Amino acid sequence: MVSEQFDAFLLDLDGVVYLGDEALPEAVESVNRLNERDNKLRFLTNDPRFQRETIANRLRKLGIDAEKDEIITSGWATAHYLSQQDETTAAVVGSAGLEIELQEEGIEVTDDDPNAMVVGADEKTSYQDIQRAARHIQRGATFVGTNPDGSFPTLDGPVPGAGAIVRAVEAAAGTEPMVVGKPEPLMFEMALDGLADDVQAAAIGDNPATDILGAHRAGLTGILVAEDKPTTASARDLQQPDLTISSLAHLFTDTTDTWEAPPYSWPDELRPGVAAVVVNDVDEVLLLKRADKEQWALPTGTVERCEPVGDAITREVDEETGLQIAVERLIGVYSHPEQQVFSYPSGKAVHFVTNCFRCSIEGGTPEADEDEALEVGFFDMNDLPSDILPMQPQWIADANDADGSPAIR
Repeated sequence: MVSEQFDAFLLDLDGVVYLGDEALPEAVESVNRLNERDNKLRFLTNDPRFQRETIANRLRKLGIDAEKDEIITSGWATAHYLSQQDETTAAVVGSAGLEIELQEEGIEVTDDDPNAMVVGADEKTSYQDIQRAARHIQRGATFVGTNPDGSFPTLDGPVPGAGAIVRAVEAAAGTEPMVVGKPEPLMFEMALDGLADDVQAAAIGDNPATDILGAHRAGLTGILVAEDKPTTASARDLQQPDLTISSLAHLFTDTTDTWEAPPYSWPDELRPGVAAVVVNDVDEVLLLKRADKEQWALPTGTVERCEPVGDAITREVDEETGLQIAVERLIGVYSHPEQQVFSYPSGKAVHFVTNCFRCSIEGGTPEADEDEALEVGFFDMNDLPSDILPMQPQWIADANDADGSPAIR
């Protein structure tokens, strides 16, 4: 049984335990059964409107014995995060409950030059609120969104969530927020605080894009509550659940495997890229030591809007090394996430789909661009430096493939 495989369960609320004011079928009995088995329970919700005590009271009315400290809302998590960052003042677009959670974490709610601009959800949010938030952000307040959900379920159908307001403020301010709620790992990490380091935990939710993705980003098993298993474009998609169940009662009948985190981060964006195997007249390959990673690499770059890939690689090589090149042929297209997802110091992860070309030199003298490269040089293809980006020796080998057909990797 699933219930026997884990020490702790992180349970979403809307769509898993209740919908509106009504408990979902078999939810209360199942949660209480987990409690009786001494499973550690945490209740996670991306709804930032209510205080934790309000949610705990709501669960108790349904027949679930829940304590305030077992509740993790995106509103409280945002307040706790700002407190950990030593922020002392914040303006708020959101509910009275969100404001109280901030105040209880020692953060003054004010529109007088706030350190942070917190954007959540409230039925009374107006155009003027969006305008006020954008103004504070443009004046230097840190933009923090409680959660990214565009909507959340009710008995009458979906209603706008905090994510809808966050994106409106983002569009108005021209600045991306720091988001606290699911699918960011932070809420899951807060939920695990106080539990043993070796605890085996699973997260249960009804939304692949927040609950399952967030669980997997936090390194946890993700269980989806749904009538049908979702379809994702790739088996490597972190939104793919480890198990799909129609109700919490199936925790006592089905089995699943624990999540094994892949060796790449979930990408924030997908970006088209280009690379060049530039060969001189003695069959040496051009490499540069990139300033951002301090490793040897082929010249690479991104494709700009309305730019053909052939133009992109000739431009990038010229900008990075000062060489003018001619494109001979396409070597291959590379997109495997284990090789092509890169995480940057900013925290952003990018998945590149890279078109790699074999190129010859038409003119110029190789020089390092101080912003892009520390060194530039030519190397024997059979004696490459040991600190070269790990996937690129394969690209260089593909450039020498006798049949000349492009590789797809």
